[in-house]
Amino acid sequence: MSKIGVFVCHCGTNIANTVDVERAVASARELPGVAFASEYKYMCSEPGQQMIKDAIEEYGLDRVVIASCSPRMHETTFRKMLKDTKVNPYMLEIANIREQCSWVHTDKAKATEKAIRLIRMSVAKAARDEPLFASSIPIEKRALVIGGGIAGIQAALDIADAGHEVALLEREPSIGGKMAMLDKTFPTLDCSACISTPKMVDAGAHPNIKLLTSCEVVKTEGYIGNFQVTIRRNARYVNHDICTGCGLCETKCPVKTDSEFNHGLSKRPAIYKLFPQAVPSKPVIDKNSCLKLTKGKCGVCEKVCPLGCIDYADEDREFTETFGAIVFATGYELIDWTALYGEYGGGRYPDMLTGLQFERLVNASGPTEGHIVRPSDGKEPKTVAIVKCVGSRDPKKGKSYCSRACCMYAAKHAHQILDKLPGTRVFIFYIDVRTPGKGYEEFYDQTRKDGAIYVRGRISKIYKDGDKLVCNGEDTLLGKQVKVMADMVVLETAMTPSSGIEELATMFGVARDVNDWIQEAHPKLRPVETQVGGVFLAGTCQGPRDIPDTVAHASAAAAKVVSLLNKSEMETSPMISVVRREHCCGCGACEKICPYTAITLEEIDDRVGAKRVKRPIASVNSGLCQGCGACTAACRTGAIDLLGFRNAQILEEVDALCL
Repeated sequence: MSKIGVFVCHCGTNIANTVDVERAVASARELPGVAFASEYKYMCSEPGQQMIKDAIEEYGLDRVVIASCSPRMHETTFRKMLKDTKVNPYMLEIANIREQCSWVHTDKAKATEKAIRLIRMSVAKAARDEPLFASSIPIEKRALVIGGGIAGIQAALDIADAGHEVALLEREPSIGGKMAMLDKTFPTLDCSACISTPKMVDAGAHPNIKLLTSCEVVKTEGYIGNFQVTIRRNARYVNHDICTGCGLCETKCPVKTDSEFNHGLSKRPAIYKLFPQAVPSKPVIDKNSCLKLTKGKCGVCEKVCPLGCIDYADEDREFTETFGAIVFATGYELIDWTALYGEYGGGRYPDMLTGLQFERLVNASGPTEGHIVRPSDGKEPKTVAIVKCVGSRDPKKGKSYCSRACCMYAAKHAHQILDKLPGTRVFIFYIDVRTPGKGYEEFYDQTRKDGAIYVRGRISKIYKDGDKLVCNGEDTLLGKQVKVMADMVVLETAMTPSSGIEELATMFGVARDVNDWIQEAHPKLRPVETQVGGVFLAGTCQGPRDIPDTVAHASAAAAKVVSLLNKSEMETSPMISVVRREHCCGCGACEKICPYTAITLEEIDDRVGAKRVKRPIASVNSGLCQGCGACTAACRTGAIDLLGFRNAQILEEVDALCL
């Protein structure tokens, strides 16, 4: 007969305030198979873990039930503890009496009764547990970082500096991301390019980093330690192997089209470098605007190139490489406010700019060489209105979340205007001011001292009146209507996930939250990991954050990658699905529902009566399976079991609940 130990945690007062812990322990002692039951204030602490170890030794326990917080929180902690005992780490059950009990109840008697039932269920399941043993898989000591912004660059440099090969993939022709577009960074107001461009050069020159610009992920297979990733390199129409980046082709190109880097505030040629400090510092041809590629005419760049680098016959190419770890550093985009806020003119007014457009306007390398002028007529504005939370904290039209950087972004823009155009009136319309960073509050205070006028309230409407933009709003502190006749309006718009993140997340099987940001495995304990082993998060792919947080987050992800790649092989969880072949009918329902593409159908030779026939059966890739259990629920014949959660074990819990 099994000898089960039950350990009930107070979790400080999180559980003990709502659950009668002593009564729960007394009830557990009466359950069949329970040889020992006790309680402690913090079971996950060193004394609590030692108490469990001592009880295992003294009472000869072979199974353990811990009634505490969610298994998502500390199941791994307790499994590691059991490795130092004679109890198999998978003969452990966690009764969640915090999140599923004490935190959702106020009636102590009812909460205690529920906790007793949860413990009873866990004890019943523990009696049916069986030892499970992890296996090992080899690790390819290379990492793929998807996204070449500051997060991707930082993660790639950290991994490369640790001695591992890194492929840094960016779909644009150059790395650098959004930070390369900025003028200055808050709160120190140091030059953004002075920080980012040296890192770009370091990444481009690092012997362990391979730049994959103009590239996109199109397919992925495999699992942690062995991801086979198919990458498409989009046609550049310029041979970068021999191009020196002299720029002669760019100066001679007759075609001019809107510059993406300058957010439409200037023009660029059809053959171009993304920006002057681009890495790699070599041009590509925009196939949508090139006359040679669209109409078969022109060809000037080919004629003037002294090295014969132009290749109009270039095509998209796909190749597959193997990586041990993946880092998502896909960044963010700004919400399309024009489709949401018709009352702001819907994008019809050229003197209404987004924050990033203003960054290009005020940047020394921007279209006006840093002079703040109105795009409509080139005149300096005398009154500027800055509107915060456009698309943020607005669940009716935009996003419910705060974009975090906007308050400081607005203060920085106000400071830049007041510094470059003394005497200009700057109004900042806000809901709240949030400055949660080192030196941020002081920067905000200084902006107000410089002369920025903060008005608490939203702008309800913006319309054109002559050469002015009329901003109608309300000062909610004074309870009065406000009208500002502005020469220029700057909208601090919401951050949203980068386009294409849905497809990329689906390829790797990682989860997204309700706003499509990539979901971390645990917000506190595993903030840079995903539920898919070997896939890590860096920067704003997970949610809005500023540059210091982004860099720190990227380095944390890199540390996780280095820890993984430093191993020659790694242990995998044995809690995966298994197929009982004799019951499998080969319907494929499990293959279709598996979110990790861990199940495939394979043909086997089988005997039906006196004949041998080929028939399909499901096969589980143990490296890919994450033990989610979706296949077990979908299987019509009950042929699939999840180790650690077999049907018989679940039914045992149900029976215990109904006692």
